[in-house]
Amino acid sequence: MLDQQRVLHMDINILVSIVNMQIRNEFASFTELCKFYELNQKQLSQRLNQAGYQLQEPQQQFVAA
Repeated sequence: MLDQQRVLHMDINILVSIVNMQIRNEFASFTELCKFYELNQKQLSQRLNQAGYQLQEPQQQFVAA
């Protein structure tokens, strides 16, 4: 479903929706999601941050800042 190339070029709204859905339904954390799909966690986090989304640690969810 996710690979590094896709996350770099995917529409940001779709990306944040997929990431949050995957964390909520399939993974315990953002880190686990990144490890499973072999994604560069820092790069993905930076892309979401640049679009105005911040990871809320307790909920493990990206929300608009």
